Amino acid sequence: MTAPATGGAAAVRPTSPGSRKSVSGTRRLVAAGFLLPALVLLGALVVYPIGYSVYRSFFDQAGSGFAGLDNYVEIFTDDTILTAVKNNAVWVVVAPTVATALGLIFAVLTERVRWGTAFKLLVFMPMAISMLAAGIIFRLVYEQDPDRGVANAVWVGVHDTFAESATYPRARPLPVHPLEAAGGGAFITKEPVRAGTPAELPLIGVAAPDMPRDAKPAKAADPTEDQVTGTAWLDFTRGGGGSPNAIDAKELGLKGLKVEAVRDGRVLATASAAADGTFSLPKEADGALLRLPESNFRAQYNGVDWLGPSLVTPAIIGSYVWMWAGFAMVLIAAGLAGLPRELLEAARVDGASEWQVFRRVTVPLLAPVLAVVLVTLMINVLKIFDLVYIIAPGSVQDDANVLALQLYRSSFGTDAHLGVGSAISVLLLLLVIPVMFFNIRRIRKETRR
Repeated sequence: MTAPATGGAAAVRPTSPGSRKSVSGTRRLVAAGFLLPALVLLGALVVYPIGYSVYRSFFDQAGSGFAGLDNYVEIFTDDTILTAVKNNAVWVVVAPTVATALGLIFAVLTERVRWGTAFKLLVFMPMAISMLAAGIIFRLVYEQDPDRGVANAVWVGVHDTFAESATYPRARPLPVHPLEAAGGGAFITKEPVRAGTPAELPLIGVAAPDMPRDAKPAKAADPTEDQVTGTAWLDFTRGGGGSPNAIDAKELGLKGLKVEAVRDGRVLATASAAADGTFSLPKEADGALLRLPESNFRAQYNGVDWLGPSLVTPAIIGSYVWMWAGFAMVLIAAGLAGLPRELLEAARVDGASEWQVFRRVTVPLLAPVLAVVLVTLMINVLKIFDLVYIIAPGSVQDDANVLALQLYRSSFGTDAHLGVGSAISVLLLLLVIPVMFFNIRRIRKETRR
């Protein structure tokens, strides 16, 4: 008879079903304990507001009467809210597409240059700026005055390079002066001019900043029998004094003012005033009328009304792209760094040009990354509020309106309509859900690969 073994490893006892259930229940309780705070916050900050917004959207402004679908009908019948819906559609289509395209271009082009990292840093830096600060920056960039707004300063500079600007905008004669209106903004002498008798062309209305810096004190032209001479000057003395139609010591010549000799509607000769305002015309001008053409006086080109009704939405979209193109570039550059280089080299060896490699190899391989960027930006622009609220002036805010801004305007203020505001918030939720559903499906497909 063999004695039972007393040494070695102890025999393993099988776990009973009751013990397994007890361990599983304990784990569930521990997991629930860890999840409970997050679930409470999620319910209080997300689920309850969504549920209450849906509930409130079916009631009237006071919240005491059931309104049915009236608030939703108002969204698509009220002109202001309908403009917000249309603008949101423009935002969703244009802003993510342009930002993603620029990010792709920047990522591809900076991959082969030495200073690519520095360039990426500069492009990404706007992401460190808040929407509030970016809105203030671009409100100044789009300022109408070229002396303050960078966009118009550049635009006016380019325009003035190819188009002649006015010499003295808003200049004009007084009723007692020897000039009268000639139509179209031009002025003409009341009497013909004669050789040997200097003509006098006094004007007023020229602001000090519009005067040439090298303008000199006006002086009377020297009479000559073989020329028609004259003086064009600013008939205004600082500090008062002086006599009309007379050249005073402190009055300046209108340098560069164009003078035309006209007879029977035909221009005989043209001259420009010197720094002291004097000018001379050939003898053929004797007996003609002197005309100051409209080109001397038309208002200076003041640039583009970036924040006007027609351009305010594209202008704000431009500021958004400035901020988020860097975000798109960084994500796409990360995806580009992970591409299999042998595929790109194989395409080049097979004779593909760089454009063909980019279009047929690089872009298809980057499709998952591009989808992430595009979907992220689409969700982001559906909630755009800050830039529109800050950049768009009050006079055109209805033209630049978007749903998030209209939600704010409908929900707060003296004439707030919480029913309409809640309906807009539900509409925004419904617009975001398909994009989120697409993103979830894409993530699942990536996980299965």
